[in-house]
Amino acid sequence: MRRIFSRSSPVDWLIVGLGNPGAAYQSTPHNVGFEVIAELAKRWQFGRPRKSFNGLIVSGRVGALGADSTQVALLEPLTYMNESGSSAGPARGSLKLELDRVIVIHDEIDLPFGQLQARLGGGLAGHNGLKSLRKGFGSADFGRIRIGVGRPAATDSKSVSDYVLGRWTESDADVDQLVGRAAELAEQIVLGESALSGTA
Repeated sequence: MRRIFSRSSPVDWLIVGLGNPGAAYQSTPHNVGFEVIAELAKRWQFGRPRKSFNGLIVSGRVGALGADSTQVALLEPLTYMNESGSSAGPARGSLKLELDRVIVIHDEIDLPFGQLQARLGGGLAGHNGLKSLRKGFGSADFGRIRIGVGRPAATDSKSVSDYVLGRWTESDADVDQLVGRAAELAEQIVLGESALSGTA
């Protein structure tokens, strides 16, 4: 697969948002990673993404102008959640990034709605997207921003699936605020203002 970034313009970070492509999955908790990627691209004025690595990818510079700026690539895998590693794995390999320079943004039912947690590595908690990424990356030692979406009263697999693939039960304003806070946390991490550990 061809490289889309030159050696003279290295990427410092790769941020991967998890979700499912298609209108049917929009505005669902499982697609919150895609929403944060869209917010970051808008905030950083990255322009239109291109298709590559079985996903949509765009890059640009963040922070101070000139040599002190940070180059970041944003990736939305278009492989569906359960196969996201087949997109993010090749992208990370092409960009030649260590796993501690990869941030995966995903929904987390084990955190209450509105809570954010940034960490490096950790368990997969039955999240099929994270399982695919572990396979694609060859390790689970990548960064994550876990976005708390809460969980349904019933914990059987069908109830959980219906919950994360259903429409948000929270207001649009509350979801927008959560997406904005997650984008802010991602920006703080890539600019060195926050670390991949802790809860917000």
